[in-house]
Amino acid sequence: MKLLQDKVALITGASRGIGKAIALRFAAEGAHIAFTDLRDDENMQALVKELEGMGVKAKGYASDASNTANTEETVAAIAKDFGRIDILVNNAGITKDGLLLRMTEQQWDAVINVNLKSVFNFTKCVAPIMSSQRSGSIISLSSVVGVSGNAGQANYSASKAGIIGFTKSVAKEFGKRGIRANAIAPGFIITDMTAQLSEDVRKEWAAKIPLHRGGTPEDVANVCLFLASDLSSYVSGQVLHVCGGMNM
Repeated sequence: MKLLQDKVALITGASRGIGKAIALRFAAEGAHIAFTDLRDDENMQALVKELEGMGVKAKGYASDASNTANTEETVAAIAKDFGRIDILVNNAGITKDGLLLRMTEQQWDAVINVNLKSVFNFTKCVAPIMSSQRSGSIISLSSVVGVSGNAGQANYSASKAGIIGFTKSVAKEFGKRGIRANAIAPGFIITDMTAQLSEDVRKEWAAKIPLHRGGTPEDVANVCLFLASDLSSYVSGQVLHVCGGMNM
């Protein structure tokens, strides 16, 4: 029996990068996949086709995760299309880095809204569904900088730290209804976002990591699979670092 056989997973921001890796890992373990991204484009359509080729039901939804009304409509559509939601992965996120004294209000608000408000939006909409099922796993992507902070990322660090506090609160509120909530704190993961950094910066990051390499989206997806499955049935309110030992 596959670890997620016939479970329904909702993953936000999943057309590429870490979200896509999570979708593919879950599908390999038998989960049906509903996923969102800001727009219905070739990336979304290609992922739907790839997932369906793995023998599971899959559908992409164009959705602004930072918009409450849009999120409510999206979750209602997913519940209707799939019949249930067993796993929620809050993965949608952006960066707008800059030193605090140069950071604009717009840069601050955009990152807080996409990274943190989206977690509130989707969790609030999915929690009643999971409550009626008396089961569910909510996994939110935080970051090591949400724990340690990072110069030039006050907005991003604040949003990711907020996710940790939010996750612990949700775990306490909904545990009695059979719902688990956990966060993952990735470190330096090699994605399109980090690929924009210079070679020197990437080497500098790797030198600080005990395993002396950046992580892959699949490294994060494997931990996400653990938290989504019954392998972690007694794990809730925790933050699992996927950082090669960067944060200890």
